[in-house]
Amino acid sequence: MHILIVEDSESIRQMIEALVSSRGHEVVAVSTGARAIEAALAQRPDVVLLDLNLPGGMDGFDVCRRLRSEATTKAVPVLVISAMDDSHSKARAAAAGATAYYTKPFSPTALLKEIESLRTRV
Repeated sequence: MHILIVEDSESIRQMIEALVSSRGHEVVAVSTGARAIEAALAQRPDVVLLDLNLPGGMDGFDVCRRLRSEATTKAVPVLVISAMDDSHSKARAAAAGATAYYTKPFSPTALLKEIESLRTRV
């Protein structure tokens, strides 16, 4: 599967990249919302792993809404991975179109199981 990782923290991005690529997935990792949209439109991912707190003018909520508004990415599963653990953020992510929400620190095993479950749907 082609997985797009959107995470501004280099150490977390590298950890997630190592985790999913070790399972044989093709990974593209970016650090901003604008680059996420650019990457997703250039090559449609099978799954997006998305942080909500991103630098620049486009946060993760914006990225999710934009992906949902594009014909080529509207059905791509978006798994949010965020440090924001409040119900308001979770509700905003769901309203923006997020498929699932993982709070940092997250369980690598649970994330991999979620990705594997999506493989059968992609």
